[in-house]
Amino acid sequence: MLVLIGASASGKTEIAKRLIANYGFKKMITYTTREKRKGEIDGLDYHFVSEAEFEAKAKENQFLETTQYHNNYYGTAFKDAQKNSVVIVDIPGANHIYEQLNKTVMIIYVETPEHLRKARMLERGDALPTVVERLKTDAIHFNPNHLKQIDAVIKNDAVPLEALTEQIATLYKTHMSTS
Repeated sequence: MLVLIGASASGKTEIAKRLIANYGFKKMITYTTREKRKGEIDGLDYHFVSEAEFEAKAKENQFLETTQYHNNYYGTAFKDAQKNSVVIVDIPGANHIYEQLNKTVMIIYVETPEHLRKARMLERGDALPTVVERLKTDAIHFNPNHLKQIDAVIKNDAVPLEALTEQIATLYKTHMSTS
């Protein structure tokens, strides 16, 4: 299983999409209580559930990891954790996954300069106050020093996304063959 971590607008979602489209990875569809964004589809982008539904699943120990981010819950179901799957989580989520799956997981941190992340968030239509708040909270929540395990840091600044995606796919294949 491949775990991608990075702050808001670091490029992790686009990398995951390319891994799925071009390198045979399967998307782990996580659960969330947040509202759907324009163009998102339930069951494809996330499993959008109510807070009560999420809490019931958590009580039944259906989640490998859960987190709360910007007043919404997110969770990765045990049933979806499989080889050649890719998931995007935060640092505590990555730590929980590593504790439970250990060597069967590869953790990659996507590092992107703040000025690029700010421009991307504004470009996708996020309001400036929201962007400023996210940059501030992301500096705390996405500090790679808090990861229990990190297999690679990928710098997403001047390299085309396709090259980064190919690099990640190669790293994953190597990692899994030695695990």
